[in-house]
Amino acid sequence: MTLRTATAVIDLHALSNNYHLIQAIAPDTKVLAVLKANGYGHGLERIAKALPNADAFGVARIDEALALRAAGIERPIVLLEGFFATEDIAILAANNLQTIVHNEQQLDAIINAKLAKPLNVWLKIDTGMHRLGINPEQLTQFYQALSQSENVQQPIVLMSHLGCADESKNLATPKQIALFNELSANFSLEKSLANSAGVLLWPQSHYQWIRPGLLLYGVSPLPSQTKVEGIVPVMTLQSSLISVRTIAAGECVGYSGTWVSERNTTIGVVAIGYGDGYPRHASNGTPVLINGRRVPLIGRVSMDMISVDLGAQSKDKVGDIATLWGKGLPVEEVAEFATTIPYELLCNISRRVHIQLAK
Repeated sequence: MTLRTATAVIDLHALSNNYHLIQAIAPDTKVLAVLKANGYGHGLERIAKALPNADAFGVARIDEALALRAAGIERPIVLLEGFFATEDIAILAANNLQTIVHNEQQLDAIINAKLAKPLNVWLKIDTGMHRLGINPEQLTQFYQALSQSENVQQPIVLMSHLGCADESKNLATPKQIALFNELSANFSLEKSLANSAGVLLWPQSHYQWIRPGLLLYGVSPLPSQTKVEGIVPVMTLQSSLISVRTIAAGECVGYSGTWVSERNTTIGVVAIGYGDGYPRHASNGTPVLINGRRVPLIGRVSMDMISVDLGAQSKDKVGDIATLWGKGLPVEEVAEFATTIPYELLCNISRRVHIQLAK
């Protein structure tokens, strides 16, 4: 008997498959592969090394960028939130890191810095999401300041971010695209707008650079009823049954007795819980894959365990593998039962979860 505790099986062949699928959808673009939040829980350095042909990598924080450089990654790396402190500029220059500029403080810090070599800059415009980005009327001012600075490598890249790209009928996206086209029409610069959903639904947003994140990892960025053909989950989260027992009708399971059995049945306990990153608010009925069939989660998720209803005729045994999401059970579906999004589930994988590469 071989018992497995919580294990994330990472399939780098699936990652390569997804990358080539994205390239086929947007063949005339360069790919900035988004690796923030530890490569969406898949391992920052691991994912970067498995994508040697990516044109650039995108991260959120400077420590992520430095971890990639320390791992020997030489491809361009872009800080998608820019730098947070003036003293970071010297670190960017020393490590050949690129930065987004989205406010006046960043602009002033770059212009007034003393650098041995110029920085590569992406200028972010707010086209309607109202999160990060300069106001449209500031574009000329920022562009002139950046183009005239000896601290900035020319040319810069213009970019914005789509807020509703996963909704094919939402008029916000065509409005954003139209505004971005209007603002950038007079600049002979490379442009970037499309995230994963933009890659799939809005080909007019592809421009010279696309920025796929979730799609790289084999997860659909679209509503659950919209399937994406060809993508393969990179992560399959698994654990094992550590207990199998029978209970009678009327007996309850788990903390506070929130689930009561309506029949005599067999229940199993799986060695995974919110301490591993499994969602605590997953509801009764959330599917778990065991021995080729889906069985429902029952009772409350504990720190280290969940319970499932194996059914009265169960032949499952201690040590059998349970798949919580991944191949055979989309993480998108589990996220719906937990009233959250796939991004959160993937990024919440904890450090105690073992990592195993698929063969």
